Amino acid sequence: MSRTLADIIKGKWRELVGTARVIWDELTIAELIGSEGDAQKLASLIQERYGMTQEEAEKQVLSFFERSRTL
Repeated sequence: MSRTLADIIKGKWRELVGTARVIWDELTIAELIGSEGDAQKLASLIQERYGMTQEEAEKQVLSFFERSRTL
């Protein structure tokens, strides 16, 4: 069975937190870990902290997830 991108990211989220912190430096490590690699939780944090639309935050998260798929 093929794993979805969301499953792949959640499975290695703790490894990706450092990279995510570089991109979204206004989020704390605790916030990133707390999001558990969940796209919606992460997008909501980004939207709130950076004052952007939900759509833009979701685009950033999707782009990050796509780039991180093979890390």
